[in-house]
Formats: sequence, structure tokens, C-alpha cells
Amino acid sequence: MSWAVGCAGLTTLLGWIVVCRAWPHIADALALSGPHRPMNGPLSALTAMALAGLAMGLWSVLIEKVHRRPSTGIDWNNPRPLSAIAEISVTKLAGLWATWAVIGMLYCLARWYWQGQYLFAMDVLATAAIPLFLLSIPYVLWLDRVTIEPRDHSWHFGAMLIGREPWDRAQVAKHSRAWIIKGFFGAFMISILPPGFAFIVNVPLSEIWGHPVRFGQTLFQLLFVIDVQIGTVGYLLTLRPLDAHIRSGNPFVAGWLAALLCYPPFVNGLLGPGGAIAYEVNTADWGFWLHNHTALAWIWAGGLGLLTAIYAWATVAFGIRFSNLTYRGVITNGPYAFSRHPAYLSKNLFWWGSVLPFFVTSGNPVDIVRNCFFLGCVNAIYFWRAKTEEAHLLREDMKYRAYHQWMAQHGAITSRLNRLARLLTRHRAGLSSSGT
Repeated sequence: MSWAVGCAGLTTLLGWIVVCRAWPHIADALALSGPHRPMNGPLSALTAMALAGLAMGLWSVLIEKVHRRPSTGIDWNNPRPLSAIAEISVTKLAGLWATWAVIGMLYCLARWYWQGQYLFAMDVLATAAIPLFLLSIPYVLWLDRVTIEPRDHSWHFGAMLIGREPWDRAQVAKHSRAWIIKGFFGAFMISILPPGFAFIVNVPLSEIWGHPVRFGQTLFQLLFVIDVQIGTVGYLLTLRPLDAHIRSGNPFVAGWLAALLCYPPFVNGLLGPGGAIAYEVNTADWGFWLHNHTALAWIWAGGLGLLTAIYAWATVAFGIRFSNLTYRGVITNGPYAFSRHPAYLSKNLFWWGSVLPFFVTSGNPVDIVRNCFFLGCVNAIYFWRAKTEEAHLLREDMKYRAYHQWMAQHGAITSRLNRLARLLTRHRAGLSSSGT
């Protein structure tokens, strides 16, 4: 997937934001009926995601011809007759519908999906349920006619349920992991679409110019909106014709634990108020400490903006392939040409620079030690998460193994971190030898 796919989505998203902000003037000029105010509601945020996804999908198919790639597993030139795949498709649909029913049941049982921002996600998914159910029939029938091996992991799950044909336990596990990822993260991503989008549409530009803290906060929010919007597309467009299907979900328990610790509801017990490793106790953000130092505040805002831009750039580089805990092909362009984990690296540095845990309003040095220690624990979780993701990709793809090795020796950031780690290891070994 080239960088241009993400750029198509990014350009469309920014264009829609401009339209939403300028809507009162557009409505006045066209003498349209209805309220003449910025389009800042949840449906506008959802439309932004849909338009960005449409742009990326069209670019992928019309310009890059991704549907013709061998990695899709599709042979468009030799479609089978419908009668030859009807039974296979029925089995696959049974597996797919049963999977959706299980996910729906889990949504109903989990209380956190029925409060706060998740209510929007539940409304969206409930509205989409019947159209998805109906559209899945022609989609599966159409795709099975041209898929080289239509008995995929969804078929194996359906075969297990029906019990007529032999099925593969490994394929069922693969199916389960893929849909747990889509169900868990898809709802979360949809739920966080509206707040940031509303902020960016509403913020008066006149209030941020000349104010480094306000400018920085607005810039960060815009970049987070880009990350969330493009990332949500990645979770929803896991389609084989776009060569964006999930090849495999992370098979390691450690990988799942490291990832889930970073998201609600699990992260709430760690970093929420009174959380086990909360690192913002008696802290104030960077703007509080730098409000009397205008020049330094501008420099700080620029540095934090750069880190946030790298984080968003990493998501845009994935295009429609972004999602956690999955293997969907190898990305080596954009920020991934400098580091194997640019998003994690920039995100963790951003937290140190924005929270400034070594400054506390209480003046208590114990708070400083605790905050720095626990933010270090969060950094360690992300390091663990990165290593489990690498283990998954190293197992799956020889291209990633080659990329991993090349980056260790030549990556602008990764190679230097590796050299630093080796120096520290040798230093510790020298201290140990001298101590004995």
C-alpha cells in the first residue's frame, strides 16, 4: 500500500472539515433551508470517516489496482458458476452471521458499552446491523465466485457450527481472533470519532493565533482527529478486494494483554482517577508551567506538535490497513523508514513532554518520583507491546524479517537505539565483572 492511499483519505478529511466549518456561509450563499451553523455533530464526524474511507478505497482500486494483486487471493478472470459455490457460501454466511450474533451479545453484556461515548458507537452499529446482514449475501456470493480458495476461516467456523464437513481448528482460531479485534477496537474507534471532530469544527481560529498553548492544543487535537478518522477506516475496511483483509491476528497471549491494557475499560483501572499506575497526580500540563515564557512555550508547542504529527503520520502511512494486533502486510514507508515503531516512540515522548511529571503542584518530591516511575511503567508496557507485535510479524512474513534486520542496522532511529542498548549491556557486563 503506497503513501498516496493515506494521502487521499487525509485530503478528503481535511476538505470535509473545511466544509463543516464554513457551512453557515455555504448555506447562506446557496439560500438553503435548515440551521446555518457549523456541522459539528456526530453524524458529520461519521460522514468524515465514510468519505475518507471512500476516497482511500477508490484510490486503491482505480489508481493502484490493488484488487489485481496476487495477495488478495482472487482470480477475477475465472469466475465460477453460482451453483458451484452456493453451498460454500451458505456455510460461510452461517459462520459470519453467528459471529455477528456473538459480538452483539457481548456488546449487550458489557456494561461499558452502554454509557458515555460508547452510546454513539452502539447506535451506529445497531443502525448498520440490518443493512450489513442483507448486503453480506450478495457480497459473499460474488466474492466466492472469484476467490481462489473460498473455504477461508469464516467458512471453517460455519462448518464447525453446521457439522456437515470437516473443519480446521486453527482456521477457527484465526477467525475468532480477527473478529474479536474488529469487534473490540471497531466499537472503540467509532465511539471516539465525535468529540475531537466537534472541537476542530468549533474552535475559533482567531483565538489561537498568538497564543502558543491554545495553538498547540488545537494542533494536537487536529492531528489526533486525523489519526482516529483514518484509523477507524482501517478497522472497518478489512476487505479482500482491497487487499486489506486480515491475514492473521496476533496469536500470542502476551500480545493481547499488552494491547488491551492500553484501551478502555482496562486502561481505566490503570491510568484513570485513582488508577494503579496513574502518573498525573498533582500535575499540571506544559501550558501551566510555560505560560509566562512565551518564546519557550512556542518552541515546546512546536516540539509536541512534531511528535503528534509523527504519530498521525504513522496511521496515515497504513492507509486502509491500520489496526491493532493484526498482520495485514508490511509497511516500510513514511515514518516506518526511520523506526519500526514510530507511533509508540512519538506517543510516549509526547506524554513526557506534555505532562511534565517531574513538576508537581503539590511541591512534594514523592509525587515526582511516583509520577516519573509510573509513566516509565507505561513506557514499559508499550515496549512490551512493540516486542509482541514484532514476534507476530517475524513469524508471519519473510519480508518483515528482512525489514526488521535492515532497520536494526540502518534505521535512522532504530539502529542508534540498538547501538545504545549494546553499549549499556557491555557497560553493565563490565561493572558486573569488576564487582566480582
